[in-house]
Order: sequence, then C-alpha cells, then structure tokens
Amino acid sequence: MAAFLTVDDVSQEFPLDNGGRYVALKDIDLEVDQGEFIALIGHSGCGKSTLLNLMAGLAQASSGGILMEGRQVTEPGPDRMVVFQNYSLLPWQTARQNVALAVNRVMGGASASERKAKVDGSLAMVGLTQAADKLPAELSGGMKQRVAIARALSIQPRLLLLDEPFGALDALTRGNLQQQLMQICQEAGVTTVMVTHDVDEALLLADRVVMMTNGPEAGIGQILRVPFPRPRQRLEVMEHPAYYGLRAELIGFLQQQRRLRQRRTDRATIAAAGSTSEAESAGVAAAARAGRPVSGVGPAARLVRLGYLPGLDIAPLALALGQDLFDRNSLQLVPVSFASWERLDAALVAGDLQAAITPATTPLALNLGLGGCQPWAAITPMTVSRNGNALCLGRPLLEAGVRDRLSLARWLERSEQPLRLAVPQRFGIAELLIRHWLIGAGIDPERQVRFEALSPMVMHGALRTERVQGFVAGRYRVAEAVEDRQGYVLATDLDIWSGHPEKVLTCSEAWAEANPDALEALGAGLMQAGARCDDGGRRDELAALLSQPQWLGRRAAIALRNQFDAGTGEQPRTLLHFNRYHSDRAHVPNPAEGAWILTQFSRWGRCPFPTNRLELLGQVYRPDLCDRALARAGYAALRPDRHPFLLADGIAFDQDNPLDYLRSLPDATQPSLASVTLPPSVVPMPTLQ
Repeated sequence: MAAFLTVDDVSQEFPLDNGGRYVALKDIDLEVDQGEFIALIGHSGCGKSTLLNLMAGLAQASSGGILMEGRQVTEPGPDRMVVFQNYSLLPWQTARQNVALAVNRVMGGASASERKAKVDGSLAMVGLTQAADKLPAELSGGMKQRVAIARALSIQPRLLLLDEPFGALDALTRGNLQQQLMQICQEAGVTTVMVTHDVDEALLLADRVVMMTNGPEAGIGQILRVPFPRPRQRLEVMEHPAYYGLRAELIGFLQQQRRLRQRRTDRATIAAAGSTSEAESAGVAAAARAGRPVSGVGPAARLVRLGYLPGLDIAPLALALGQDLFDRNSLQLVPVSFASWERLDAALVAGDLQAAITPATTPLALNLGLGGCQPWAAITPMTVSRNGNALCLGRPLLEAGVRDRLSLARWLERSEQPLRLAVPQRFGIAELLIRHWLIGAGIDPERQVRFEALSPMVMHGALRTERVQGFVAGRYRVAEAVEDRQGYVLATDLDIWSGHPEKVLTCSEAWAEANPDALEALGAGLMQAGARCDDGGRRDELAALLSQPQWLGRRAAIALRNQFDAGTGEQPRTLLHFNRYHSDRAHVPNPAEGAWILTQFSRWGRCPFPTNRLELLGQVYRPDLCDRALARAGYAALRPDRHPFLLADGIAFDQDNPLDYLRSLPDATQPSLASVTLPPSVVPMPTLQ
C-alpha cells in the first residue's frame, strides 16, 4: 500500500550573496503512513523547518518531490496546516476570530451557524471556551499556542505540521499541551509531523523519530521506531523498560553529530590553510581552536603515491593510467604495487602512501585499530569495485562430492580436521562474506574452518601443494586455478551479497582535507575508467592492457571471458556484473554497508559493537567527496540507499536497527557494546606496534 506522505529524493538549495549555493537538505527519502506521528530532531541548522515548509507547500524543493496521497505538493492547501512556535495570531483579533479566519476561508459554502459551531467546537477541544473572546495579549503563551492548534485543526486537515510548537513554553504548560495534543491527534486520526529539539517530547509523542544529520547537506542519519503502545501517559512511557535505552540513543546521536560538526570545522580550517602533512594539520587545527593566526603553510601536494595489490579490481586504475584519464594539472600519480594487504596498510599508516585501493573493510578497521596499528583516521571517498570474489576449492573435494554448501557441511561432519581456507586478509570483506555464507548451512566457521591470510599471488600455489584446501580470491586468481585444473568454484559472492563493496579508495582524513583537488582528480579518473571497464565492448582492449607485467601479466584474458567456468564440468555460464565498477551507483560510499561490516566485526569478536556507530560511519564514509569527483568526471551525484538489503540468509539488514539484526542471526549471542574513541584527524601518524 502506498504511503500517505512520500518525500522522494528531496534536496533544497538556497542562493548565496557571493553567487554560490547553500545546500540545506540533500537526498531526503521518507515515507509516512496515514495517522502516524513523526518527530524530526537534530541540531540547529539541520534543515528540520525547511523540510516542514516543503511538506506544507510553502516552498518548492530544488530537486525531488513530495507526494501526499499520490498528488504532488506544489502549494499550500487546507489539507495541510502548520502550527509555528511564534503562534502567528492576529493581535487585533480575538481567539474566536483567529480560529474563524481559517474556518471561513475553507468552509465558505457552509452556513454561518455551521461555521460558528465548528469554531466553538475547536476552541472547546483545546479547553479555551471561556477565553474565546479574549485578545492574544490577554492570553498566556500556552493559551496562544492552543488557539493556533485549534485554528489548525478546525478545518480538519489531513496533515498537521508542527514547528517546535511548545519550545517557548514553561515545563508545566508544555507538558499539559503535549498530553492534549496526543489525545487530539489520536481522536482526529490526523497524520502529524513535528519538529522538536526535546528528546523526551519526541519519545512521548512520536511513532517514529527521524534524526537529521548536520547541515549543510543535511540528511536522515537514523530513524528510531518508538514501541510504546497508545494511548500514552507520560509516567507509563517513562516507566517502560525500553524508555531510557531509546532516550540514550537519541541523545547519543545528537552528541555524535556535535562531535562530527567540530571535526568538520577542523577540516575546513585545514583545507583553507592548505597544509600538506599530518603534523602541519595538527598545528593548524590547534592554532585555530586556540584563536592563534595560521601562517606558514605551503600549497597542497600534487604527488600521490597510490598503493594497490594486483588483481582484477585495479582495472580502473590501469585503464585510467593507460588512457591518461587523470588530470595532470592536479596530481602526479605513482602506482605502488604490494604483495600483501598487511604491508600495504603499514605503508599507508606510515605515510609512505597518500592513498590506496583497499578492501572495503580497511577504513573501518584502521579507525578501530584492528590492523596492527594504533587507531588511524582513514576515510573512503568512493567505492572502486563491487563483487568479484569466489570460493575456490581443491579438486579432491569435488571428487569427494562437495558441490554446494550443504554437501560441504556433510563432508565437514565426517572430517576430523577443519577445512584449511586461505583468505587475502583476516576478517576482511572476503572472509566476512564467506563466514556469513558458511554459517547459513550450519557450518561453524570458528570450529570447522581454519582461515589463513595469504597473498592472493601465492594462493594458487598453496592449493597445488595442498597447503590449503581452498581459497577466497578475485576472479583472476580463481580463473588460474580452474584453468590449471587445480580447483573449482563452489560459490561466488553474487550468491552471498550481490552488489557488496569489494575495493574502496582509502586515505587519511587530514590528507584528504589538505589536498581536495588532488583527491577529486584521483576519484574522477577512477570513475571515468570504471565506466569504460563496465563496457563489454572494451573487453579485448582491457585484456591487452591488464596483460602488461605491472598489472596482471600474460594470463589476464582468462579473467575477462564472457562465460564463467566453475571447473565442475558443467556448462560455463554468464554472470552479470560479477565485477562491477561503475553501474548502478557502484561508486557511492554507503554507511549502511559499513554498518553491516561493524555487525560482523562484533559477531566474530573483533571488537564490541560501537554505540557511537553513526559518528564513526559519518567520519569514514564521505559521499560528499564522492559527489565532487562525480561532478568533475561529468556524472550525476549519487545517494546512498537507505532501504534494508538482503544477504544469502534472507535476513534483512536495516541500518537503523543493527543490534536487532545481530540478535536475529542464527548464531546470535548478546552483543557486547562500547563507545569508540575516534582517532583525531589532525595528529602525526602513529607507528606500527
């Protein structure tokens, strides 16, 4: 069934005096059911009132649109009424006359007695019959607000919009009006959207609380469902066992947003000063906070050493360099090849690299200190590739009848030893996906599988010598093993999570802010190359390029065939988007995907689940930087998808309820929780332990 009110991809911009544009709201998606009470909460400047005005038809969105009962909202109408914080009463009109203004305008065809009855009934509904003939100057603040509510409800609107209606009232008056509002909205069945700064008010009144991120470019950070039954009484709500947990989550969100805003201020200071190093960045930010002048900072560096591991995921890098897609006026790119992710991470943290193409888990792992170093402020401004991995097992297992995960589970039940499986990186995205897939068949990854981190370049040899019985790697390494009849494919990551982030661009937060033009040019070149990599007509061209020794070598073409051979003797098949570089919003760094990664870190004991996850994700995932690179490359901006997504187990992952997801998993235990201290973006880089 269609939603009563739909906010569809809404963005709102305002012109600035200097000719620029201020983006107040960006990519807002929200559906409101009929009769639902929604509270909008967030810090000042996050666009709450702007969104309310768009719903009212008082302004038009710069892009996107708002639908109410299937019709686009283009102007104000009597089906939507707004109650403002400042009452908006005509001072020379009595309470009765102020209400009558709305009734007479909307119900002009009714008789005078019918209109009078409607006015009197509305005033009685808010308890103001005795004050009906008083002027606003003779009314208290609470009474004035009740007149405004009576006026709004007198014409029986379908949607009631409240812009902090109780913000200026004393606590006692506010509490009484909140209770009256709940009763009125429930009895009238009116759909309500209210802006508030008060977390207790939001929990008392709302069915869902929509938490807005900081402006500019404010969006929806989280949506909290309020489970309290109706009708509600304040004391009963406060005594509900979930109340203080929900309250802490709301307050925690606001605190995280405040810290992110301070971090943004520090980043802007660094960018304006143009500092070139982590140490300089530290001094710039410290001087700015202390009120000291900033000087002596040099121009942004153009030299960018970019780390990578050879594999099909670096096809955009190879193509961009081969076809000169990087802007030479903005950066001088030096690709640096590594044999293992561990060495690449160490070089990135030590400052030997400015950026790297890494597994999707790396930016979060570096911030959490899970990569063998102190917590390090990494960010990801774009996703480089999606999908592309497969589980390759040695042929002795095929001969033993292992053809799917259920037969693998039966084989493991008979085996006295765990399955020896190589992965490129411990608890990287490849291992997390395989663990998720295995446990769906009743296989215990902790007890029945022994994971070993190996360089992808030696996995084929390790399978041939039976050091391992299988490995998880990209299509090129798997194709080598199948071509040489050493292995066969049991599953691809399309069977586990189609469209998952595989490789991302990773750099330090401070370097990104000090070198915005170089980062933007780097991203734009990779994006343009990614679009060409997705073009099937360029397959031969790409194979010739990747066959060069600095990339994959002479056998690169086996990973670019149209048909995917699993090595099982069955007919090769076509796998659409097995490696995806550009299509279907491939580049967007999506914090929802990061939230899933955090659940898996917690699931397998890598770290407690961060109670301040939104702060961490807001720091690491930078769709704003992605949009700048997209614009430079000539592509439209992308927005992260907020819809829940499914993996192989069929359990929907909702980024707003990650703990509920963890508790729903078949191996669920009570997750451990902890607040994460995020690494500062402006400190000298730590050394490895």
